[in-house]
Amino acid sequence: MQCEICNAEIESGALSCSQCGAPILQNVEGFENTMTIQRILHTLIVENFSGKQVNVRSLTALLRDYLADYKPEQRLLIYAINSGILRSMLGEGNHKIAIMRARTRLISECFVSEAAAEFVLACLTYMLKWEFEIRLNPVSEPLRAVPEPAPATVVSKIKSSSTSLNINAKIFKPLDAVKYRLTKHIVIKGGYTQIEGFCFDKYSIMRSIKLPSTIIAIGEYAFSSCKKLQTIELPDSVRIIRAGAFSQCSELVSIAIPHGVLAIEDNTFMCCEALASVVIPSTVSSIGLQAFSGCENLKVITLPDSVKYIDDSAFLFCPELTVKCYENSYAHKFCLSHGIKTQTVPAGMEI
Repeated sequence: MQCEICNAEIESGALSCSQCGAPILQNVEGFENTMTIQRILHTLIVENFSGKQVNVRSLTALLRDYLADYKPEQRLLIYAINSGILRSMLGEGNHKIAIMRARTRLISECFVSEAAAEFVLACLTYMLKWEFEIRLNPVSEPLRAVPEPAPATVVSKIKSSSTSLNINAKIFKPLDAVKYRLTKHIVIKGGYTQIEGFCFDKYSIMRSIKLPSTIIAIGEYAFSSCKKLQTIELPDSVRIIRAGAFSQCSELVSIAIPHGVLAIEDNTFMCCEALASVVIPSTVSSIGLQAFSGCENLKVITLPDSVKYIDDSAFLFCPELTVKCYENSYAHKFCLSHGIKTQTVPAGMEI
């Protein structure tokens, strides 16, 4: 195999050219046009942004022209870029972390399939000249031009009415939270579907909060640095808990993560020093960067077989931790390689 840029021979298994550093072309199963689109994106960057910062708005306009013959892939890429995926990747200095965060967001926030997420990342990383390894061998899936915002497998029906609510139907914003700044025990009225990012950040008076049964998503750092927060009731409707949502809630003793949440994102429970035990539901597939780091009193966390990715820093500075998991599962192997105590049960038994 030869490098597309300098024509040097590329060693088998390499992710980039040893001569010029260019990433290799890769095809994602179910997306047979991946390599063609990677070439187009490379050409767009060379001809329009060489030596300059990529302008997201200009790039999406170019994609509408240059990918006119690949409508499903075009719409998927534009959807991902307009959702802020490319901007967040460019804003992160560490490429590995940027890719991990983007993958989590594509699946848990943009509701794309795992194969579609790999396609988007394969294209964007090739365009940026970043090394990228396809993390899974996806089963071929039908390509959706723009993913449905709330498929039944991701967002359950919310029974405040007979119809499911859209995630953006009614957003609780920081301005709505202001009236609770001096309230110890907060109850949010029904109807809201999302708590916007940084809503209650640094609310030092709050001791408890109850969210309505209509909430689907909790935004990034929504409750971070709420130093006196001890209890929070998360309804079964919650499907998304974004990065840092409960970081540095130093008096938070326990939290029940609803079944249906897809990922524990970066910094979600970082420095929750009083947190003693956590049960991760069987819908979660990944645990991100420093998700539980600094949880000094975390004694037990239960990890299901569904967890297939744990960042190396997820449980840093958790000296008391024992992980309950299935024998020979990904979580078990992770703990063995990172020196974390485990309590295992045989596969097929209740954990």
